[in-house]
Amino acid sequence: MPRKKESGVLLENRRAYHEYFLSDFLTAGLVLTGTEIKSLRARNASLSDSYVYIKNGEAYIANMHIAPYKEGNLNNVDHLRDRKLLLNKAEIRKLENKTKGKSMTIVPTKVFLLHGRAKIEIALAKGKNLHDKRESIKEKDLRREMEKENG
Repeated sequence: MPRKKESGVLLENRRAYHEYFLSDFLTAGLVLTGTEIKSLRARNASLSDSYVYIKNGEAYIANMHIAPYKEGNLNNVDHLRDRKLLLNKAEIRKLENKTKGKSMTIVPTKVFLLHGRAKIEIALAKGKNLHDKRESIKEKDLRREMEKENG
């Protein structure tokens, strides 16, 4: 049976790019139930305020909101439950070592489908100060003006 092709990005966490300096991007699988994947494909979800934590050698995403599927009735689960991420042990250890004792966290940046399966892109994040946010806004405005002038 042929697999489905990639259908692009379902969700994007634009706030993360504004709030944090992002580095070390990783792609992980996402463990979902049947009604959650249907709701996710309908883009009834949100990544704002979500983060990744590591517990007992496994990675989980917290505060990722996936709205209950309207035709799901009894099969729907809690919309804010913690969902397991599928990463190998080396990747989990690497993330754990980089966040332990430092002012860094792990945030999700994108959710997309790859061959019909839900994947999530996560990144190591370090918080920006107010002046850093102002600088990034100025740079964005300058880039926009340059693009208008060029064409």
